[in-house]
Amino acid sequence: MLKFVADMKEKYGFTTSELDLGGGYGVRYTDEDAHLDIETKVGEVAAAVKKACTDFGIEMPEIHMEPGRTIVADAGMVLYTVGTVKKIPGYKNYVSVDGGMTDSPRYAPYKAKYTCLLANKMDEALDFKASVVGRLCESGDIIQEDVMFPASVGRYDIIALCTAGAYHYSMASNYNRLPKPPTIMLKGGNESYVVVKGETFEDIVRNDV
Repeated sequence: MLKFVADMKEKYGFTTSELDLGGGYGVRYTDEDAHLDIETKVGEVAAAVKKACTDFGIEMPEIHMEPGRTIVADAGMVLYTVGTVKKIPGYKNYVSVDGGMTDSPRYAPYKAKYTCLLANKMDEALDFKASVVGRLCESGDIIQEDVMFPASVGRYDIIALCTAGAYHYSMASNYNRLPKPPTIMLKGGNESYVVVKGETFEDIVRNDV
């Protein structure tokens, strides 16, 4: 990019005062994801820009970097209630929940990995592997595959899908005519309030004629 800036200055006498390097900082969806030290990374980028400006003989611009999903991803999670647990010997196990790809849409198109926890049994050993699936009549309605749960996982347990604050609500849909769930804000650990009301069936058909 700075080579382009240098070319514009040489050819047209144009000097930019800002350099926007975009955004899209990654976040840690699972323990396998690398930790990003933003302060260190910004310092490395600034040093690289400074060196390139010196090499190309151009003025140091003001550097802009967009934080993207790092602002809100860690602040949100999706909570599901377990329905049926289906065990198929010699093949795989399934844990069905009261949501699906309508509210957790990122696994279906590109296998985005998330951390899934059995929120009400956090102290139990993880010795049961299963895929978390939704309630839609769709073969691709998979929330996560090969998740480790306690063997006691069963109806009415609560599954938490972590680091879901960035894209889940904005990508949610009404596929199969399912209403979107509410969004709840937690404050101070003991206070909660609704920030987005859950949809009703009347909301789904409101514009039908």
